[in-house]
Amino acid sequence: MRPYEGLLTAMVTPFRGDGRVNEDAAVALGRHLLANGSDGLVVCGTTGESPTLDDDEQVALVETVVGEMGRDAPIVAGAGSNDTRHAAHLAERMARAGAVALLSVTGYYNRPNRRGLVRHYEEVARAAGGVPVIVYNIPSRTTVNLAPDLLAELAQIDGIDAVKQSNSAELGPIDGMTVMTGNDEDLARALDLGLAGGICVSSHVVGPDMRRMFDEPSRRAEIHARLSDVFDAIFCAPSPIPVKAALNLLGHDVGGLRLPLVEADDSELAHVRGTLERHGLLTGVHA
Repeated sequence: MRPYEGLLTAMVTPFRGDGRVNEDAAVALGRHLLANGSDGLVVCGTTGESPTLDDDEQVALVETVVGEMGRDAPIVAGAGSNDTRHAAHLAERMARAGAVALLSVTGYYNRPNRRGLVRHYEEVARAAGGVPVIVYNIPSRTTVNLAPDLLAELAQIDGIDAVKQSNSAELGPIDGMTVMTGNDEDLARALDLGLAGGICVSSHVVGPDMRRMFDEPSRRAEIHARLSDVFDAIFCAPSPIPVKAALNLLGHDVGGLRLPLVEADDSELAHVRGTLERHGLLTGVHA
């Protein structure tokens, strides 16, 4: 399997009580995910709170996860920045750390134009040294959109192989580029369109059901409908706030969050808990 197809979970980064990265908990969570529907993992993406991890923390976590699970499944590393020099430097380090592909977001805040985006990804791909780069298009966070024709242009760059498409309105095939959805609620539609799969968050808690969307296409619409409230709950607050709340309720030691993200409030926690209960996920779990 290529590192950019199937069901990949954008894994949270567990923290200890003192705020340090909990690498032991990350390994335990990663193994759980791979045993419960995930084909691979994305480490140090947005869901992994990469904006508040320094480079050394990110590289060390990727090295640990690759060392523990890299023979069993593809480990993709987040390696994005709105500073091209930093993005290229991080791409080079993550490639050396053993990631089989890199996830690189568009420039946020400085809002590069088309020519700037092309130059940015040329530099990232060059720094990756042959490790495939997955472009991350998420205009809701970056205000920058990679239109389908621009994605097709980026596909001409050696090493730019795929896109995590989080613009639902433009989800569809791209000439020369593998497409994965970045929105959980779009997974069924992506598969119906013949796309490669998804980089998802809800697979932390309903991975086996999401796996069935691949394995049981005749029941895909039914499964999607049944999971719609899970997708809603997992994104009822900025990610990864709700999914960390869910994981802690389910007995996974993922800890809290780093500011400026804060833990789920009472209303958000009740929403998450109620959804888990309706799906029978808290049965036998002290929550």
